[in-house]
Amino acid sequence: MQINANAMMSMSNWMNNSANNVANVNTQDYSATQTTMNSNNESIVAQSSKTGSRTDLSKEMTDQMTIEKSVDANAQAIKTQDKMIGSLLDLTI
Repeated sequence: MQINANAMMSMSNWMNNSANNVANVNTQDYSATQTTMNSNNESIVAQSSKTGSRTDLSKEMTDQMTIEKSVDANAQAIKTQDKMIGSLLDLTI
């Protein structure tokens, strides 16, 4: 469950950076922030860096759809694990 929770927190950081890029698409001299996801010993880490280029709206929108689906998948995994633990506890009583 912890891996899924860490992944969801990293996805949240990625979504925040993407939303900030979209919000500043018309801001003069704004450099977009690029976020990459890396796995590190059973955890997922979001790393951000300035790109030095303008915001690409098509990339940001597809990234946001990917983030949304990833968060949904991790939430479903947590729900399933919770149900399995609940069923196991019911069997032991």
